[in-house]
Amino acid sequence: MIEFLKESTFAVNDVLQVAWKVLKKEYFKIVGLGLIMFLLFHLSGVLAYFFDSYNFGIKVLLFLFFVLAYFGFQLTLFRFILRVLDEDREDVFIKDSFPTTKQIIRFLVATSYFAICIFLVFIAITIIFLPLYILVPEQFRNMVLQVGYSLGVLGILFTWIRVSFFPFFIIDQDASSFKSLRFSLAITRGNFTKILLLLACLAIFQILSFLFAKYEGDFIISGAINLINSLLVIPLSSVALAVAYRRMMTEYEGDQDPEILENII
Repeated sequence: MIEFLKESTFAVNDVLQVAWKVLKKEYFKIVGLGLIMFLLFHLSGVLAYFFDSYNFGIKVLLFLFFVLAYFGFQLTLFRFILRVLDEDREDVFIKDSFPTTKQIIRFLVATSYFAICIFLVFIAITIIFLPLYILVPEQFRNMVLQVGYSLGVLGILFTWIRVSFFPFFIIDQDASSFKSLRFSLAITRGNFTKILLLLACLAIFQILSFLFAKYEGDFIISGAINLINSLLVIPLSSVALAVAYRRMMTEYEGDQDPEILENII
């Protein structure tokens, strides 16, 4: 039996170092999968425009095809990285990393649960501030509203980080949709700060890319940062998340079916 949730943490520097080694070793395969996802995303938008006047059923079929294809390749990318980490081989083939249809469906269902969780967290925080909004004088209501929205956004961020590892449990442990969310919530318990720091390190170039996209003074710098972001930072982010997951899974022991309430904090 697989045991989870032993009290331990992963080192951010170690995760980034291992992720960099994996990316260098399998760079073209990882970037290739990312490119396929990029093309699928933009191709779906183009076809949606051309098929706008077609039968609704055809548009639904196209939508389902691109959704399944896009997320199928995303799961393939994660599974491929995990296999590179686990298998002591010179060459790991992408064709052996495709998820099953059941796993793709579970991922889509879990994504829906994920969105619902985020929405409920935001609503719950907003409702908590509702009585205070009604009771305070009118001149302070705008401030209460802003504080409530800010805490709601923080709640969304906290929930997103805690639950965002669910795809790995689906492709690695073949967990069900809801069970993968519970596992993600459990395995990230005690690691929130380190995961947040890891994401902050990976987000630096993406933030710079956004800032320079708004700055029209130097297209060379903006283009260079966008190129680095697309060909290096985004692939490295995917690898780093897979490495972080594998490190936490390796170091954790505990209940095979963790409860939600026991792992919220």
